[in-house]
Amino acid sequence: MSASPTPNEAFDLPLLIFHLRNVSPFFGALALFAESRTTGEVETAATDGRRLFFNPSFMGSHTVAEQLGVLVHELLHAALRHVERRATADPHLWNIAADIVVNGMIRKTNGLVLPASALIDGELEEFPVEEVYEILLKREGLPKRIRYLGGDLLEPSAEDAGTLRDHWNGALSQAAVVARMGGHGRLPAGIELAIAAVTDPPLDWRAMLWRYLTKTPVDFLSYDRRFIGEGLYLDAMDGETVRVAVCIDTSGSINSNELGRFLNEIRAILGAYPAITVDLHTCDTKLRGPWKLDTPECPVPKIHGGGGTSFVPFFEGMEHAAANPGVAVYLTDGYGEFPKQAPVFPILWVVTPGGLKSEAFPFGETARMLGE
Repeated sequence: MSASPTPNEAFDLPLLIFHLRNVSPFFGALALFAESRTTGEVETAATDGRRLFFNPSFMGSHTVAEQLGVLVHELLHAALRHVERRATADPHLWNIAADIVVNGMIRKTNGLVLPASALIDGELEEFPVEEVYEILLKREGLPKRIRYLGGDLLEPSAEDAGTLRDHWNGALSQAAVVARMGGHGRLPAGIELAIAAVTDPPLDWRAMLWRYLTKTPVDFLSYDRRFIGEGLYLDAMDGETVRVAVCIDTSGSINSNELGRFLNEIRAILGAYPAITVDLHTCDTKLRGPWKLDTPECPVPKIHGGGGTSFVPFFEGMEHAAANPGVAVYLTDGYGEFPKQAPVFPILWVVTPGGLKSEAFPFGETARMLGE
């Protein structure tokens, strides 16, 4: 076996995996946790979440750098659990979203090259796959067939059901340790955020909000059972009323569907927890409200707006209010003018898919609004 393959050699999967260790210690270590096979049963390459499958004719038609790119493409699909995370999403569109995400990582890694037909979207590739999927749902004219690797996310085998999460969480952690021990302090671009997304997924914004509203620490004995079925483990309240100021972004960049989702989320919170009183505001560049809501059936005002976006009027309005809210929630895409100073009360930004990146908000916590 030669030390490194050349582009003129036939496809040799074990040698390619060996070569990957020299190109990227992180991906080389991660590849040890996947069973990789050559087979004519897939048209190009694919994964079922644990195993990687490669068509030798397809792979042999590409340079070694491209072969490495395809190898890492399938490896990332498996390690980031794109098969499992699809849930009820449309398989075709989810595959497109997942391809955009992994290809964005690959093209930022030295030594890896994507085939010419790879799906690339520089605007979306840094978002989590769930958010990319939601953005694509709004787009028209998407390709009817995934050109890069066909539909390369296969159904997992029965014995793998429920075990992939622990397998790949451990694999990602160990691969990161190997890479850092080898003197490669930083992981490939985008990998650290992707690892965090699968090993420590972000909380639903309702769960984040509830941290502000409950004053006692979690004791694992007082969860509110109404949210457990949704995977949200929230402390029950004692019946005291908590004031929450909510502002809805009504600028021109927020469409009617997003406005409807904002209102539905507010109604859901009011329905689950009658101890909350919501002071509802709307704002584009002008603040309107507040309207007091304490039940899901409360009439909601007709929402006006459609202009530019400034968050300043809301925060100025809260400064002049009789009392600061216990917490403020701003539902927005994040594109607008921020106040120069952070408020004295906690603020939770709930951001629409494709909105401003979380790290760009100058203060407060952010949660991404995903799912219907």
